[in-house]
Amino acid sequence: MLEVDGIHTYYGESHVLHGVSLRVAPGQAVALLGRNGAGKTTAIRSIVGFTPPRAGRVLFEGQAIERWPAYRIARRGVALVPQGRRIFAPLSVRENLLLGARASGWTLDRVFALFPRLRERQAQSGGTLSGGEQQMLAIGRALLTNPDLLIMDEPSEGLAPTIVEQVIETCKALVAEGMAILLVEQNLGVATEVAERQLVMVAGRIAAETTAQGLKSDPDAQRRYLGVEPLAQTA
Repeated sequence: MLEVDGIHTYYGESHVLHGVSLRVAPGQAVALLGRNGAGKTTAIRSIVGFTPPRAGRVLFEGQAIERWPAYRIARRGVALVPQGRRIFAPLSVRENLLLGARASGWTLDRVFALFPRLRERQAQSGGTLSGGEQQMLAIGRALLTNPDLLIMDEPSEGLAPTIVEQVIETCKALVAEGMAILLVEQNLGVATEVAERQLVMVAGRIAAETTAQGLKSDPDAQRRYLGVEPLAQTA
């Protein structure tokens, strides 16, 4: 579905991504992990058209899209849940959801069934929602574009543990229904719960590719690549 092949991306003359390659198959969840500044968000920006790579290719369902504008990539079936949610605070929940909606499998009622709290608050302005509710809104807004690939940038950031669990369960349910997800996370627990394939970025490169279990059972890799204390292992 998504093939990123050896991309090099710059901000001005600053070379940020150095030959990054990754693959996401239909119905698959892939996690992209790394410390702050590793290049994760730049990789996303290169895929969705915000910061096109200067070299390399980005293919979506066999089409080269690395020179397409962002709106065209979105229409082709790639949706982004951005870091920090980026909802439109003055607009109502309902208005936020319907901004980019396209007629297909995901409807307003289906989003409300997934996130009942949004139905209750549909007339409220987006800026009055809690952080968790805004994250639900950002996910629902992306789903209403009816994408084939959902890209999520740090969806657990700043959320209470109970809401993080809901985000995890939502991602699992979407993958079970056949949605492809590229998940960018610093939270190792979230990444390994959602995705079987784990890609670790260091200094603008993919430094390691492993499985969720492989990363969870490798405390040295957790410290070396992510700078975190190892996850507790369960029997």
